[in-house]
Amino acid sequence: MKKVLCLLTLVAMSCLSVFAQNPKFELFGDYSYMQFNPTVNGLQSRALNGGGGGIQFNMGRYFGIKGEFQGYGSTQWTTTVTAPIGTPSGIIPIGTYKSNGNMFTYLFGPVVKFPAKHIVPFGELLFGGSNTNGYASLTDAIVAGGGTINRGSTQHPFTMAGGGGLDVAANKHVSFRLAEVDYVLTRYTNPLTQTNNQNNFRYVGGIIFTFGGE
Repeated sequence: MKKVLCLLTLVAMSCLSVFAQNPKFELFGDYSYMQFNPTVNGLQSRALNGGGGGIQFNMGRYFGIKGEFQGYGSTQWTTTVTAPIGTPSGIIPIGTYKSNGNMFTYLFGPVVKFPAKHIVPFGELLFGGSNTNGYASLTDAIVAGGGTINRGSTQHPFTMAGGGGLDVAANKHVSFRLAEVDYVLTRYTNPLTQTNNQNNFRYVGGIIFTFGGE
């Protein structure tokens, strides 16, 4: 029993030693592009441009925990209804409806890194939420055009992102994120088809400032 306890103590001390030798925070800012698929008949995917930033705590050389926040500016949504659509909340009449929509995402999760001398490829899986006024604005435009559906409100659904990218070090404290490419799932409910899964693409690039560690 004593041998087991000694072994566990050595393992724990070893882990703490590794973490102590590599405590590192990464503070980053970025540009972000999202190709958002609204899953509304007659409404094409939306190109959203924005940016944000966040912080990552690295537990040793290979693992980290990341929190990020991204915002995307307003873009116009246009959809044409060629035949009346019945929904659980009312009728959407024939017409062309224009509205605006922005988006904000807040995601957290683990990062796995594969560090080399000057480059750091990484993979990530992030979970959290998002919000957009795009669908609310669309329902308001439909109601203004004679529709009888319920007026919308800003939604805050479950959101996740999975993917990876490549960082290149300029020096000990500054790196550049050349590319981060992610699949992004959002679960907004749209007023036309009542579907609630959107499969989206995201690109992120920016600058990283590193503090602490060796």
